[in-house]
Amino acid sequence: MIKFLTIADVFSLINGCLGVLAILVLFSFINSFDVIRASFSFILLALLADGLDGIIARKTRASELGEYLEAMADMISMGVAPSVFVFKIYYETGSSGLILQLAFIVVLILFIICSIIRLSSFHLMKNEAYFVGIPASVSTIFLLIAAFIRLNYLYVLALIIILSFATISNIRFPKPGIKVNAIAIILIVTTLFMGGIYNNLAPLLLFSSLAIYVLVGPFYVWKLSNGIVFKK
Repeated sequence: MIKFLTIADVFSLINGCLGVLAILVLFSFINSFDVIRASFSFILLALLADGLDGIIARKTRASELGEYLEAMADMISMGVAPSVFVFKIYYETGSSGLILQLAFIVVLILFIICSIIRLSSFHLMKNEAYFVGIPASVSTIFLLIAAFIRLNYLYVLALIIILSFATISNIRFPKPGIKVNAIAIILIVTTLFMGGIYNNLAPLLLFSSLAIYVLVGPFYVWKLSNGIVFKK
């Protein structure tokens, strides 16, 4: 089986392993803030590994396992890990009460189900120009940052439901170019290093940038498909 692996697949494996570490560290007995910070960082690193996986895959030979391996790794780092991260934060606060904690369980299960559907069907709906449904990486970052900055749990519940259905929707989002991807990487790395300092400035910048992408992206794809936007 090892013979089927390529360099890109190694980064998929790293992606999955970082997702597992993000989950495991949440159950450690060290300082609570350090636990949350470490888990947050592991998931962001997993997203970077996923991005490197795609870049390397396009530059090297295609792998027979690549699409399946990537989907399984993404399920861990972009489905299970952020769900556990969110639940850990809002369960520990204790402010939501039993009923709302049960509500978190229900909506997070919904998020997991929608993530499974999206990631298992991703290769069937591939398109060179756009993503069908909101990208898993985008929904992961939204959830991560919302929980990290301790957004009100009612807003987070609503966000989880919206993101769940957005991942399996037919809404089309543009595939970012090299410049946009470079900016995204810079924002993720900045968030990794700056974390919650300066009133969560870096995470909020990343969150805001993604919000613009989600709001403007579908309109751009619609204009492009209708011939309103032309490539030079």
